[in-house]
Amino acid sequence: MTECNQQTFAFNSLYRREVVARFDGGNITSDGGAVLLREVELRTAIVKQFAACFMDFRDPDLIEHTVLNLIAQRVYGLALGYEDLNDHDHLRADPLLAVLINHADPLGRQRRRERDQGKALAGKSTLNRLELTPADATAQSRYQKIVYHKKAIEDLFVTLFLQAHESPPAEIILDLDATDDPLHGNQQGRFFHGYYKEYCYLPLYIFCGGHLLCARLRPANIDGAAGALKQVKRIVERIREKWPQVRIILRGDSGFCREHLMAYCEANALFYVFGLARNSRLEKELAAEMAQAAVQFKATQQAARVFKDFVYRTLKSWSCARRVVGKAEYLEKGANPRFVVSNLPAQEQAAQTLYEDTYCARGEMENRIKEQQLYLFADRTSTATLRANQLRLWFSSVAYVLLHALRRLGLQGTDLETAQCQSIRLKLLKIGAQIKVTVRKVWLSLAEGYPYKRVFAEVYRRLQALPLRC
Repeated sequence: MTECNQQTFAFNSLYRREVVARFDGGNITSDGGAVLLREVELRTAIVKQFAACFMDFRDPDLIEHTVLNLIAQRVYGLALGYEDLNDHDHLRADPLLAVLINHADPLGRQRRRERDQGKALAGKSTLNRLELTPADATAQSRYQKIVYHKKAIEDLFVTLFLQAHESPPAEIILDLDATDDPLHGNQQGRFFHGYYKEYCYLPLYIFCGGHLLCARLRPANIDGAAGALKQVKRIVERIREKWPQVRIILRGDSGFCREHLMAYCEANALFYVFGLARNSRLEKELAAEMAQAAVQFKATQQAARVFKDFVYRTLKSWSCARRVVGKAEYLEKGANPRFVVSNLPAQEQAAQTLYEDTYCARGEMENRIKEQQLYLFADRTSTATLRANQLRLWFSSVAYVLLHALRRLGLQGTDLETAQCQSIRLKLLKIGAQIKVTVRKVWLSLAEGYPYKRVFAEVYRRLQALPLRC
């Protein structure tokens, strides 16, 4: 396709007035509200701590963009809705994005090469080196010399979770889930998954409420719970090191109902609530309650539920008998039995409470995963290697953590308190603004017609009341 070089766009007239558009407004951005994200970063150092997980082997005398600037540019881009590296060939000339990453020359007037002047930030090729650098790169490597430290990044998410709490909570629930990440190329680790009926990755997520603790990219030819115990051990050890008295509950669907996970919890004073796949023995155990639910449904024509608390042990896979709660549910479509297994005491949580209030609440974690995949492009894993795609997932994850920090620190009690990342982006960050950079100030003239001025002012007030970290 030929590149369009049209300068003037004439639209249908407004009565006697012509309607003409041009790209000649100067330094105008559509992301004026993103300065709030910068305020969050200055008070949490989320991106700065993430950048510290990278080793830079480049010659400092030959570079213009530090690792921190490159990573901040990438994370802010994702948070603002720019999923593709190609977008940064245009974004690199945006003074506001340069302000977000604390660039000393937001207009790019001091760039070394003439062709780069006016473009303060890095282009797609420079940013792409973050993803393409192999694990064994050194100062002698030719191009890719910025290596990420895998363990440091994984530990960072737990560190950020701990930093987000001023005092230890009495109890936390760690939600585990695996989801599909569809693939449309020949990426490393690509396999066909029978359940999802597509070629995909099978990433493992661990959340605590809205806090992301683990985002591990995995090939799809494994069990959904593969590697979960290793991640749980790592996270639990870090949490108990800081909060030795906290009560920890693991929660997951039937894909995580595995002997090694339950045995680990039982041996280490952890609690668990896992879905349990039904079978003929379990259904027989629940037969009387299912008949009772059917009678109630026929009498009322409304969904009926009857719960049963009993002890159950598999024939071979379990090392001991365990508490199981069965839900005998009868709907218009017929019987719908469901089961969960838990080591929470029955005197603490009755069967119905355990199922409806504790187990079913895990659905909120699925909303957090959807936020990442739909709005922060966690499924944009289109590069060739598993290592590079893992880093893309982590970029998305850090963007999520940054937006969640904005929601946690600035939006509590506002109309956007429970808003998802997309709503926060559209209603709070996407503000038209004119930028003027002088010797002493950066002026942002925000759009007068912006409809959420009150929320913006409240978020600003709350963030300004918090101490700076960087």
